[in-house]
Amino acid sequence: RDEKNQSIIVSGESGAGKTVSAKYAMRFFATVGGSASETNIEAKVLASSPIMEAIGNAKTTRNDNSSRFGKYIQIGFDKRYHIIGANMRTYLLEKSRVVFQAEDERNYHIFYQLCASASLPEFKDLGLTCAEDFFYTSQGGDTSIDGVDDADDLEKTRHAFTLLGVKESHQMTIFRIIAAILHLGNLEIQGERDGDACSVSSEDEHLNNFCSLLGVEHSQMQHWLCHRKLVTTAETYVKNMSVQQVVNARNALAKHIYARLFGWIVEHINKALHTTVKQHSFIGVLDIYGFETFEVNSFEQFCINYANEKLQQQFNSHVFKLEQEEYMKEGIPWTLIDFYDNQPCIDLIEAKLGILDLLDEECKVPKGTDQNWAQKLYDRHAGSQHFQKPRMSNTSFIVLHFADKVEYQSEGFLEKNRDTVYEEQINILKASKYQMVADLFQDENDAAPATSMGKGTSKISVRSARPVIKAANKEHKKTVGHQFRNSLHLLMETLNATTPHYVRCIKPNDEKLPFKFDPKRAVQQLRACGVLETIRISAAGFPSRWSYHDFFNRYRVLMKKRDLSKNDKKQICQTLLEDLIKDPDKFQFGRTKIFFRAGQVAYLEKLRADKFRAATIMIQKTVRGWLQKVKYQRLRQAAVVIQRYTRGHLARRLAEHLRRTRAAIIFQKQYRMLRILRAFQRVRNATITIQAFARGMFVRRIYHKV
Repeated sequence: RDEKNQSIIVSGESGAGKTVSAKYAMRFFATVGGSASETNIEAKVLASSPIMEAIGNAKTTRNDNSSRFGKYIQIGFDKRYHIIGANMRTYLLEKSRVVFQAEDERNYHIFYQLCASASLPEFKDLGLTCAEDFFYTSQGGDTSIDGVDDADDLEKTRHAFTLLGVKESHQMTIFRIIAAILHLGNLEIQGERDGDACSVSSEDEHLNNFCSLLGVEHSQMQHWLCHRKLVTTAETYVKNMSVQQVVNARNALAKHIYARLFGWIVEHINKALHTTVKQHSFIGVLDIYGFETFEVNSFEQFCINYANEKLQQQFNSHVFKLEQEEYMKEGIPWTLIDFYDNQPCIDLIEAKLGILDLLDEECKVPKGTDQNWAQKLYDRHAGSQHFQKPRMSNTSFIVLHFADKVEYQSEGFLEKNRDTVYEEQINILKASKYQMVADLFQDENDAAPATSMGKGTSKISVRSARPVIKAANKEHKKTVGHQFRNSLHLLMETLNATTPHYVRCIKPNDEKLPFKFDPKRAVQQLRACGVLETIRISAAGFPSRWSYHDFFNRYRVLMKKRDLSKNDKKQICQTLLEDLIKDPDKFQFGRTKIFFRAGQVAYLEKLRADKFRAATIMIQKTVRGWLQKVKYQRLRQAAVVIQRYTRGHLARRLAEHLRRTRAAIIFQKQYRMLRILRAFQRVRNATITIQAFARGMFVRRIYHKV
């Protein structure tokens, strides 16, 4: 109606139902906005969900199907509001899950789906067995999820790949890469006596499978898994790595391979959903990770909670700040409502010399450590109301988020923020004999173009989900935190350029149990995400507003003819509302807009609909009468013609009958006359004969007498 782009922001804690809610929203749009052509684009939009869940969702202690990445899907529409295409942006895949899972958690679903289907003929060459046999899928303990059939889910994933146009050969390469990651995690690293060097046996079955599946040179990979190249201004030399360094390098390689594969899949989904048709408008659906707090919180939880702080700020800005500022600007009588403003917490994270800034600085220091970074945080932010230092730790810090107080362990922050992979290992993968594998690791520019938000654009630029490979040019490489901060700013720009709608998902309990409701937890979540303040401002405020021009154009059908002749539209609108809504507290006249209490626009819409309905009935009645009159005239004219032809036919039949009757009478008359004539002639002849014989007899008698 308003010809504006829309966004649906689904938020809530981990396990509250955000992904399912977003899925239902997309299913609704696909149903009501079915494409006018035969491209089946709405089915492709829905097909992206099982794929993204397989490669981006995992079981956690709080949610059996937790999204470990964020995504923003823009569904494009043409002028007739048919779906013409879609585009997906992804945010911060939790790569560490590929190599580590906490107790009672799982890796990404796709690993278990593939292991559950290992007995299929097409997967025989992958060298897979059950998930319990692989280090990367067994660290959490139980590898199954109640009520989930991983083998059946893989069939759904493969069907979705096919629907999106991913060739069978590419699908098999995807599964080869996933299997290779599992084999990489099972490498047996043998330490040397001095502890400064180690090796991987050339007979290692998992190394052979890894190299075979990725099509890379066996001896080269065996060597560079345990060595690294150091480049100085004077020379280049090769250095042995310790067992722990090799384990870290192996894990970094596994994470990097999976992240590249994830980016490739997202890129191909976007290609399948891309359209060349001009886009008129779009509806965006944001499904991003919920607020998280675990026993051990690391870099991933920090970024996730930072993203939730930004979304909460966007919500506050839209619902509270902008709302109340507009009341003041328009001169509406208003008492300010207090609300929790999380801007200081965001400044703590992203401002100059904030947590992320100090983290990037420490990453640039050659011998920077997590402990040094934590100490800098204590020194810099000790006085902040949103930052605390734990009493019993010198390596962790506490941030007071809008939803909860979270303690983060600084260990691993620098490594995850740098996201470093050794170039020698990447060069081996670039030389793979499989083209798709080699293409995954080609160098890319890290920068992404800004998203085009102009109306009528059809192509949406996507921030690449792939990290940069080259480690040699470190000063030009952006850290993960820097990239994530930029992508969040881009997301906020997109959301602020649309009309946002909020879906707040509330988690009923923390035990993942059905039909159990914990009222205290529900109230805590409602209070944390600002729903209670939203209810207050909605009850006290004016949630609906129209400019005088737009109000006049929409509700002019309710106005009297004499009012329409006036030039002052503002006065016309005031006269109309005072006539239709008797309670003056239900609306307020601002300088440029009219503000309405909740429910008043719905009342006006009902009056407008009733007016249109009455006019429609009148038009229908007149048109139906005219149609019936035309139909009657056509029928009457047709009846006259039919009657004319029928009467002519009957007259002709009568004339024919009369002719035949007259001919029959004449025939009968002639026949009767002939028959009587013949009878008369027979009688006459007989009489004459009798008379002749009688006269002869009398004459003979007389003669004899004589």
